[in-house]
Amino acid sequence: MSKGQHALKESSIPRLGRGVRLKHDEIRKRWVLLAPERMFELDSVGVEIIKRVDGSSHLGAIVDNLTATYNAERDQILADVLEFLGGLAEKRAIDT
Repeated sequence: MSKGQHALKESSIPRLGRGVRLKHDEIRKRWVLLAPERMFELDSVGVEIIKRVDGSSHLGAIVDNLTATYNAERDQILADVLEFLGGLAEKRAIDT
């Protein structure tokens, strides 16, 4: 398993970790993911992924939704989502 992919697979149901929330930082004019004693600045792609992490949708459904929304290649979106959420899972901001 390569770095950033953690134990995520398409059947995984990601959810924000305990005490983690998505917030728009008015000072920085950016979306951030706030975690206990940490903050992750998100780019527009990260925001779109996190907005779909609702604790009930499996990763495959999130990827399908992003694929339909952006009319992009599913394999590329899957790879990007696995890398992004895998990295957050390693930092304990995402649970599966």
